[in-house]
Amino acid sequence: MDKSKHLESAIKTHQITKEDALLQKFKDKNKEIKEALEKHYGDKIYSPFNSGSYAKNTAINTKFDFDLVSPFKRNAFGTNGTLKEMYENVHDFLNGEYGSSAYIKKQKVSIGIEFYADSEGDVVKIDVVPGREFNQDQYKNDQNLNLYVYSNYGLFSEGSDRLKTNIEAQKSHVNDRATNEKEKIRKIIRLLKIWKVQHSKKYKSFFLELFIIKAVEKCDVSGNLWEKLKTVLEYIRDNATVEGFTLKDPGNSSNNLMDTLEDFERTNLSNEMKNMLERIEDNDENIKIYFPENEKFVEEENNSYGTKTGSLYSVPPKTNFG
Repeated sequence: MDKSKHLESAIKTHQITKEDALLQKFKDKNKEIKEALEKHYGDKIYSPFNSGSYAKNTAINTKFDFDLVSPFKRNAFGTNGTLKEMYENVHDFLNGEYGSSAYIKKQKVSIGIEFYADSEGDVVKIDVVPGREFNQDQYKNDQNLNLYVYSNYGLFSEGSDRLKTNIEAQKSHVNDRATNEKEKIRKIIRLLKIWKVQHSKKYKSFFLELFIIKAVEKCDVSGNLWEKLKTVLEYIRDNATVEGFTLKDPGNSSNNLMDTLEDFERTNLSNEMKNMLERIEDNDENIKIYFPENEKFVEEENNSYGTKTGSLYSVPPKTNFG
């Protein structure tokens, strides 16, 4: 089979624009939460903004992210206020505001709001990421934030207040390179996200994005789409367990995103890439297991191009977005 042709079809059938109605529901809830935060916290907060895959134009329609970063002023919770107090205060506000219509969950550095399914069975989930400016009244200039680590995050222990980053710089890191290397990066990011969602992998999308970008920078990622993807998979396989290998956070060069994984998780990632490559090498058809088309939109694509690509494996048309 033509593996590159299949991968192109997988990407097309996972385009976020194919779920416009659901996407609009996400936008509406995101706007509602943003305005609620601004109204409640007033001059204690800077304008919340989106930072997830939708903001980076790397989203897929079986799972896309609306991460709403909420930057607070240094003294928003008192001169001696802690990051934990910030995090807990935002959680309590969101729970009071949306607790009757959504599940409110404390997560690693965010607070998840998962609204109950609506009359059409759609579920909207927005992750609110509270952050505090690093220097008093300097956020608009440097955009540096401290996040609170609610639960263990790789080598960042529970309760840590050492996680300093610049989320706007993270967005730019992906968007700028995706603009310059559009085919090489955005397509491969979407394919790895399809794999991640289909196989319920817990790796952070930003972690995978940085790995892909570094592979493109370090290797000759050329040829057809399969050959490009294969080169990236090999790079991840060969480097995930290398001692001293780093994925520097563009928002803070002191942060190594490899530290967000335990040693066994790094080994698992390398083995997963190895097994994937070997199975596809054994049988081209196995590519459909790892990078399936979204069956909900296969017929639509076939009608558009007058061809039938076919697929042995499918992604369920309904999924828990977030």
